[in-house]
Amino acid sequence: MTHPSIVILTGAGISAESGLGTFRDEGGLWAQHRIEDVATPEGFARNPTLVIDFYNARRAQAHEAVPNAGHAALARLQAEHKGEVLLVTQNVDSLHEKAGSSDVVHMHGELASALCSNCGHRWTAQLHMKVGEACPTCAQPTARPDIVWFGEIPYHMERIEAALAQADIFAAIGTSGNVYPAAGFVQMARYVGARTVEMNLDPSQTVDLFEDTRPGKASETVPQWVDDVLNG
Repeated sequence: MTHPSIVILTGAGISAESGLGTFRDEGGLWAQHRIEDVATPEGFARNPTLVIDFYNARRAQAHEAVPNAGHAALARLQAEHKGEVLLVTQNVDSLHEKAGSSDVVHMHGELASALCSNCGHRWTAQLHMKVGEACPTCAQPTARPDIVWFGEIPYHMERIEAALAQADIFAAIGTSGNVYPAAGFVQMARYVGARTVEMNLDPSQTVDLFEDTRPGKASETVPQWVDDVLNG
């Protein structure tokens, strides 16, 4: 018996139930700032203090956050499914890892990581990064949050695309479907004949491309879907 190869994409919706805001939350961190100011290389060059402070606030919030039943269910799927399970996330928090998932592919970077814009070295970020922090490798004062900003290329795309080319099942959880290249993953999966499922509080912009849609909270829909997969 062959076991299906699964690719899972998670977005802000799965972390929202753990108290971490999405782009569109009213009154949230994102609502208080223009994306151009805090999530672009140009914004960082213009006002590094604003950007560092913004990500320090996000890092502190994520540090305190606790995984929910959706995160736990995906960790269980990785542990118990006999076939391949690649967990790709657009989220920059560590909630998947806190829930017990291993080898999580963070295509948009991680709050827990710092990046040297001079030599490309990565290291574990302090809870509160400072402007002009020196790189431990090249000693230049060029540390930045290890986050993929708008206009930059997401990480690990070759690995993700290779997994999608072999996928039997593709699941998108808590994603809006309006940020590329992630929004195009369902089309890549459909092209190779994978079964596709979307689990979302509200329909994504690509909902019509999924053959199975399960509306509702990730903490409820994901555990049920994982049970269905594990029970064959």
